[in-house]
Amino acid sequence: MSSHRRRVKTFSRKSGPRKALLRGILNSLVEHGRITTTVDRAKEVRRHIEKAITLGKKGDLATRRELLSRYPNKEVVETILTDLSVRFKARPGGYTRIIKIGRRPGDTAEMAFLEFVDYNFESKLEVKADKKSEKTDEKEAKKAVVKAKKASARLVAAKKKSVKTIQKKDRTAARA
Repeated sequence: MSSHRRRVKTFSRKSGPRKALLRGILNSLVEHGRITTTVDRAKEVRRHIEKAITLGKKGDLATRRELLSRYPNKEVVETILTDLSVRFKARPGGYTRIIKIGRRPGDTAEMAFLEFVDYNFESKLEVKADKKSEKTDEKEAKKAVVKAKKASARLVAAKKKSVKTIQKKDRTAARA
């Protein structure tokens, strides 16, 4: 199959499973604000989410029905219309960003974060720390935020670790 001038990625799937895959990724992105996926999937989902947000800026009934026909999840469509389209009202496009985070150890697929441009990672950490700090005082909450930041930095560093060393360990383990 030729890849020249091809508009969409098929992901080696027929149209139904491909549509389900894209809907699932889009639902997760709208719900969480940031997801980890492969670069190809992120680039394909970005097309859909940006069109959905731009369409959601109209905010009328026809728009709601159009979004529901494309993404049949009422909570996701409601979030697009009431939250995302309002947040990006003044922005003429480019609502998401893709941050490459290295390769997946198992199959060496290029991985990336797909997130909204106004996504605030620190505030998510603080929210998690606040839930824990209801029983503790402020000093412990600050320690939890610092600990979470260090843990996230370690995770990113571990993901960026050379795939070759991981594969080498796997091979030696398989030989033993």
